[in-house]
Amino acid sequence: MQLKRISPRKMRSYKEFLLILPFLAVVALFSYFPLYGWVYAFHDYRPPKPITAETFVGFKWFLTIVNNPVRTADILRVLRNTFAMSGISLLFSWFPMVFAIFLNEIKCRPYKKFVQTVTTLPNFISWVLVYSIAFNLFGSFGAVNTVLQNLGLIDTPIAFMKSADHVWFTQWLWLTWKNAGWAAIMYLAAITGIDEEMLEAARVDGATRMKIIWHITIPCILPTYFVIVMLNLANFLSNGMEQYYVFQNAFNTKYIEVLDLYVYNMAMSSTGAYPLSTAISILKSVVSVVLLVISNTASKLIRGEGFI
Repeated sequence: MQLKRISPRKMRSYKEFLLILPFLAVVALFSYFPLYGWVYAFHDYRPPKPITAETFVGFKWFLTIVNNPVRTADILRVLRNTFAMSGISLLFSWFPMVFAIFLNEIKCRPYKKFVQTVTTLPNFISWVLVYSIAFNLFGSFGAVNTVLQNLGLIDTPIAFMKSADHVWFTQWLWLTWKNAGWAAIMYLAAITGIDEEMLEAARVDGATRMKIIWHITIPCILPTYFVIVMLNLANFLSNGMEQYYVFQNAFNTKYIEVLDLYVYNMAMSSTGAYPLSTAISILKSVVSVVLLVISNTASKLIRGEGFI
């Protein structure tokens, strides 16, 4: 019996599949396997007791979200904070692109590398260290208050870290300081892909640097910008919690507590509201999937192709 010979094309496909198999295993292990924890949302779970048929309560915790006025008010509050934080980030999503454009225009290579290094390094430090920097700068006995007092501009220290005023904007400033340099790398990569002959032709025709930026650079990197914006829109509710966890205190919790932080605080609270926090997390995931589908559809209408 003659064995069927595998074509080179299929053999190449098998080899490529084997190459990405370890990455698929990692995604399955860390992204899909933890979804088993969703079962807690359907049980009256109290650690460390095991889950049994007697603890099954169905959609009780999901109904609690809408039937309990206090809980509903809390969720609306954290949703307001989440939409405000994510909305400000989305509103200023063009900043890394503009920063990358002007960074690319720096002709002095040593200075350009210095600026890029200095602005990228904050991305690799933890939010705990960022908070320690903020505390040493803006704490009651920090550098800013010390300078202001030495200059005689204030008599008592200003509680910058304990103030709830403009907390949404200040958190965006810290986020931008930490991530702007890293986010600009993708735009710098897109800029390097621009046809050099087109740029040279524009220079020969007498185009200034600003005209080249406006008529060539920006249109060429706009597709990258739209993809990033669409992905950010899909993750609108998932704006993380590490930053807000380290910056929260008794004075600003009302405005800084986002949905992810609310779920964490509830799960870790002494009341043991683990099932309710899981139910809220499930609803957030469902809404995020819906936003992803909407973003992908909008990408197809605007760009002619989706990103998934």
